[in-house]
Amino acid sequence: MADKKLLATFANPAPRRAYVIEHTHHEFTSLCPLTGHPDFATITVRYVADKKCVELKSLKLYFHAYRNAGAFFEAVTNQICDDLGAVLRPRSLTVIADWKARGGFTSRITAEWRPARRDQ
Repeated sequence: MADKKLLATFANPAPRRAYVIEHTHHEFTSLCPLTGHPDFATITVRYVADKKCVELKSLKLYFHAYRNAGAFFEAVTNQICDDLGAVLRPRSLTVIADWKARGGFTSRITAEWRPARRDQ
């Protein structure tokens, strides 16, 4: 899978406001771990930043690092969510992966990240 160290950030310019940031990447590609055939998806990242925002060129490079990775849809979507959550520590984060048709099926995988409760 991709290395989360590829993800660069910058300071949230409005940290006191809870506003939604949404980025959509229409050309995501990874490999089916069983057949080795390419899988194609549209990945939407939707989050409410806390202190940091993701820099878009780094997000693109992070997504492109999946091109040669063999993983199931569910694993890819959850890994993206985990990596972005770990790097950004946003107030909330949702990753939606719309996988293109294969064998008559389309798949949508949605993963959500929430910050750990401070009282734990």
